[in-house]
Amino acid sequence: MNNSATDLATSITGKILIIDDEREICKAVSDILRDEGHRVIVAHDAQSGLKLIGKEMPEVCLLDVWLPDQDGLVVLEKIRSLGSDVCVVMISGHANIETAVKATRLGAVDFLEKPLSLEKLVMSVENAMRIRSLRAENANLRMRMEKRYRLIGESKAMLQVRDTIDVVASKNSIVLITGENGTGKENVARLIHERGLRSRRPFVAINCAAIPEELIESELFGFEKGSFTGAIQSKRGKFEQAHTGTLFLDEIGDMSLKVQSKVLRVLQEQRFERIGSAETLDVDVRVIAATNKNIEEAIKRGEFREDLFYRLNVIPIQLPPLRERGGDILSLANHYLTAFSSEEGMNSKRFSSSAERALMSYHWPGNIRELKNIMERLSIMVRDDLIEEIHLPAEIGGHRRNSDNEISALMHTDKFRDAKADFEKLFILQKLKQNEFNVSRTAETIGLERSHLYRKLKAYGIDTDGDRKAEADEEL
Repeated sequence: MNNSATDLATSITGKILIIDDEREICKAVSDILRDEGHRVIVAHDAQSGLKLIGKEMPEVCLLDVWLPDQDGLVVLEKIRSLGSDVCVVMISGHANIETAVKATRLGAVDFLEKPLSLEKLVMSVENAMRIRSLRAENANLRMRMEKRYRLIGESKAMLQVRDTIDVVASKNSIVLITGENGTGKENVARLIHERGLRSRRPFVAINCAAIPEELIESELFGFEKGSFTGAIQSKRGKFEQAHTGTLFLDEIGDMSLKVQSKVLRVLQEQRFERIGSAETLDVDVRVIAATNKNIEEAIKRGEFREDLFYRLNVIPIQLPPLRERGGDILSLANHYLTAFSSEEGMNSKRFSSSAERALMSYHWPGNIRELKNIMERLSIMVRDDLIEEIHLPAEIGGHRRNSDNEISALMHTDKFRDAKADFEKLFILQKLKQNEFNVSRTAETIGLERSHLYRKLKAYGIDTDGDRKAEADEEL
């Protein structure tokens, strides 16, 4: 072994467990591994070895196939059933191909024959250490991805979304995510991918609204060199790039009818041709689509293919706007504020009571994207640890102050009964607006029977018809 190889091999050290009943071999291997900088523990039977794995949590285990109390392959299965992340290297003096293949299938990272080559032993252990390190790094990255794309909030609507994700993530079904701009459609798509069977494969996203109509086809399907002016070299399209992984078609409602027909064919046949090529390419892709448009209305206008909609709408996920998630607003605000403050190396900030009320009463037209951007701004621009209402953007603080003025106006009413009625009307109007004038949802939010709320609406002359929403807003 040359010096550079030796330096590379000894760069990762850890705790090694040897499970072997041949004491002389255990001593010789222990001495070699200790010379390489590893810590070594030894067990001479399966039962003792399994106990040490749970107690000592070694990085690598050298496991003999023949043990006095159990078969080594059975022990390997038990190690895996314990959920241990130890990397197992099998060793045997009676090796055969069948045993080696079975050990590999059960999760062993290598298989060594006795008498052991010390050079091969050291290399095998170091490779096992690197494999374990890479596994830990991947697990950490996956955890960070999960944290980055996790859905925050305990509102009923978000609990339903999370339940749907849990069910569909491990499947290969097409998913259609709908919701307003800024509600987190791509986050949901990435979360489904990260939790699914294709998590280790590519996640490829394309915004269909951001690419000119004349280019979207070449972006999706790729092209051959010389197939059109400017095609100076062949290019793989998004479908090809996402092979064995996930393709996220964002804002699919903006796709032209011509391209829609070609996408439908790919979804049905799992095959396509690059532009300028007669060769048909097979593709294995899970498609997740998203749109902020009402696709059913687009179908009526002749702007979207009905057959494509039904092909996409296998698993529908509707993301609610932030204004309908009143109980989640502060959770989201505090999450992003803490995250951005941490990234900037600043102390964690918190909101005053008046700032919290302002955030809660704002209607958030830009949804989570708007809230996230504002939290980033506050984390940078506000030097104090306490964020007051005055620190908030004018559209948020001003909205709250207008509401405060309306409530203050109630103080000019002399009669308690009149003030109570005025406040009740103002409260109901505010909650109706937050729930987009959905009476059933409003009744559930404020804890009233729907029939009782209808009587209140009639008594106060509040009209919830779509044509009267603007009038109600003005009255509010």
